[in-house]
Amino acid sequence: MNFYGIIINPIVTEKSTIQKESNNQYSFEVDKRANRIQIRSAVESFFKVRVKSVKTMNINGKIKRRGRIVGKRKDWKKAIVKLYPGDRIEFFEGV
Repeated sequence: MNFYGIIINPIVTEKSTIQKESNNQYSFEVDKRANRIQIRSAVESFFKVRVKSVKTMNINGKIKRRGRIVGKRKDWKKAIVKLYPGDRIEFFEGV
C-alpha cells in the first residue's frame, strides 16, 4: 500500500480542534487496511513532522431510513496522531 492511499482526509470538528490546541493531536480518516506503523510513516513523510503515537479506531456506519427504504453509511477508520512538542501540521492552522 502506498502512502498516498493511506490518509484519505483530515477530520476537522470542534473536538478535533480542541485536541489540536491542547494535546497536539490531529485526526485523520485513513484506509481500513492501514495499521499504525503505516499511518505513522505516511504522516511523517507527508507533513515532515515527528509522530509520538498513533491511536486508531474503527467507526461503524449508522443505519439510516428514508420511509420504508433502509440504508447504511459506510464503515471507516479514524486515526488520532500525536506529535512531539514543537511539531505542527500547517495544513490545519488556517481552518
